[in-house]
Amino acid sequence: MTDSDETTTDDTATVDEETDADTFRVGIQVTETELRFVVNVPSDIDSGWTDPEAFQRLVERITWETLDQERVLRTIATEAPEGETVFLGTVTLRPDETLVDHTLRPPSFDEA
Repeated sequence: MTDSDETTTDDTATVDEETDADTFRVGIQVTETELRFVVNVPSDIDSGWTDPEAFQRLVERITWETLDQERVLRTIATEAPEGETVFLGTVTLRPDETLVDHTLRPPSFDEA
């Protein structure tokens, strides 16, 4: 079960100067009662992003088109401790909604 998107400002997210694109970190936050899809937004986000809800939906759509949503959420629900945010990778987008790159991958809880 997931709650609505949450956006946070994150200095580790970046703006790619060469492609005029923004890189957003994507994760699932585990709470006592739910799993929340979270998007970390760069503090110096391109001014072309005028609707925060629109880019959050876009990042979420790209994430679930890339990863198996049911499998990812089931794994996180059974393996991740409450209070943890499990990061799935990054999505790099231009304000015209062009996907430039991503590093999305399913979570792994295997201990090395």
